[in-house]
Parts: sequence; structure tokens; C-alpha cells
Amino acid sequence: MNNEELIKENLLLREENEKLKKQLENYNNSRKSYYEKNKDIVNQKAKERLKKLAEENPEKLKEINKKAYLKRKEKLEKEKLENI
Repeated sequence: MNNEELIKENLLLREENEKLKKQLENYNNSRKSYYEKNKDIVNQKAKERLKKLAEENPEKLKEINKKAYLKRKEKLEKEKLENI
């Protein structure tokens, strides 16, 4: 391959990359707007799922809460290390 072919291929790939970035941005914006508009409904459904889980399988709920706690703890430790 010579330089001209490589340059053409590079330009084509850049154009395709920009096109895909725009599509991804549009997709993400539409999802964000859905959650912003329906925030109360989404939160209410999540609370209902947790209540149902607590009734059916309390051990699973304990496991989920423990994992969340450990993740929060890890994140705080990581932030402390970055600040030092």
C-alpha cells in the first residue's frame, strides 16, 4: 500500500467514526430524556421490586446491599488515594 491509499482509508475511517459518534450521541440523549421525564415512575418501580424481593428472598436482598456497600467503600478509598 502506498501513502495515498492509506490517507484515503484514514479519511474514510474518520468519517465513519464521526457518523457513529453522532448516532451514539442521539441514542444516549433519547435515553437520558426518557429517564428525566419518567424519573418518579422509574424510582417507584425500583422500590416496588426491592419490596417484592425483601418479601420473597431476604437473603438475596442482604447480599445485594452488602455488594453495594463494598462498592461504595471501595470507591471512597479510591478517591482518598487520588486526593493524596
